[in-house]
Amino acid sequence: MSRVALRCSLPNALLMPEGYLGGVEIHGTTILAVRKDGVTALAGDGQVTFGQTVLKRGAVKVRRLEVGEGVLVGFAGGVADALALLERFEEKLREAKGSLLKGAVETAKLWRTDRVLRHLQAMIVAADRESMVLLSGSGEVITPEEPLLAVGSGGPYALAAAKALYRHSGLAAREIAEEALRIAAEVDLYTSGQVTVLTLGEA
Repeated sequence: MSRVALRCSLPNALLMPEGYLGGVEIHGTTILAVRKDGVTALAGDGQVTFGQTVLKRGAVKVRRLEVGEGVLVGFAGGVADALALLERFEEKLREAKGSLLKGAVETAKLWRTDRVLRHLQAMIVAADRESMVLLSGSGEVITPEEPLLAVGSGGPYALAAAKALYRHSGLAAREIAEEALRIAAEVDLYTSGQVTVLTLGEA
């Protein structure tokens, strides 16, 4: 019997440590989701690393899915693995008629039980206009208490910066996401300063 753990109301939805949640090792990836004043922003840095070598600084690790009113997704981990999982997630999201949480839970069930998928090394952050979730290979769907969600090697720095900017500035969601990732890039060797940001609900 499959088990999918649904965790909600985490004060800081941040997954980063090596070997955490299904043995996923995250290097060279920082993804940050922010929702503020009705606008959702999802930002990803562009760096791809292999071991200690930087292979690329301008990769795009965030996508827009045209499902329902729109869903933003970002991935951390192996690129090929993540793209395979994103394809399954989009299928489940369509089956769920755009319901982010239902689509995420069904994807996590499949991820955990499928003989091939359960070996894929990646994590997915997904957000729509009202909510955001993180899917892990250990069969968990995690939602944050505060509308901030970060994964990757620079995740702790991006999240800390985003929390400060969210609470103590008048910056919009897009500006918070961009600035937080740039701050993370200043202290994390695996995060580049090249940032891609997608939004929902922005005028």
